Amino acid sequence: MLVIKRKVSESILIGDDIEIIISEISQDKVKVAINAPKEVKVIRKELKETFEFNKTASEKIDKNSLKYLKSQLKSANKK
Repeated sequence: MLVIKRKVSESILIGDDIEIIISEISQDKVKVAINAPKEVKVIRKELKETFEFNKTASEKIDKNSLKYLKSQLKSANKK
């Protein structure tokens, strides 16, 4: 892992196409701006982890439970 100190308005280059700019520093947060080509996917790590967790959880759903929920929804809609 590379650790670099930067001040506001200083930047870091990743390859030739990606620039990370420090736009604001407060007591416990750093705001960064990212210049990257549109084809480069940029996403917050916690969102990716949540997506992966939800995908894994959805794959473990019991088919009988789904059938039961489906029947409950159908009967609730008929009322």
